[in-house]
Amino acid sequence: MRPRLTYDSTLKQKARSLRTDMTDCERIIWSRLRRKQVLGVQFYRQKPLGNYIVDFYVPKAKLVVEVDGSQHANAEHVIKDAQCDACLIGQGIRVLRFNDLQVLQEIEAVLQDVFQTITEQLERNPPTPPFTKGGIQVK
Repeated sequence: MRPRLTYDSTLKQKARSLRTDMTDCERIIWSRLRRKQVLGVQFYRQKPLGNYIVDFYVPKAKLVVEVDGSQHANAEHVIKDAQCDACLIGQGIRVLRFNDLQVLQEIEAVLQDVFQTITEQLERNPPTPPFTKGGIQVK
């Protein structure tokens, strides 16, 4: 069993603020991800993970979905995004990145990619039963 993911508690207030001030593209995709609309899995928005705040997180599938605005194309953001991705991947989390234009113009393709990735992740990492006895899974 993997240790629980930790986060920098000082990011909690910033994450709350980001949830209130979502971008238009984040709102569009959130309307399609929330309330377990995709494969019945729970998404969390603006979730602190490690030293980062990710746009959307699916713990059951160990998946992060990022929606990047145009500022992510500049060199500084490319480096920061690569560092974030490496940190998350190191913790066994898969990262999907989409840009605003993809969300605006190709939302169905974006959602299909998310659906497919969740399916793959769940096949690779099936959820463990909630109860064990003596280290042996009880069926």
